[in-house]
Amino acid sequence: MSRAVIGMLVGMALAFAGWFGGFGAFLLVAALGAVGGVLGRLVDDGTDWREFLAPGDRRPR
Repeated sequence: MSRAVIGMLVGMALAFAGWFGGFGAFLLVAALGAVGGVLGRLVDDGTDWREFLAPGDRRPR
């Protein structure tokens, strides 16, 4: 499934949550979607969560 299709499905889920459940449901769906996206990326990449949260550039300036 392409990223465009996934983005469209996420947008539709947020729209339905906002329309039928109100703003609180919209925020809940958005937050749980973000958590699911982060966890999915960690599982796909096999990345340690500390590497995921670390800044990309650790060189002193």
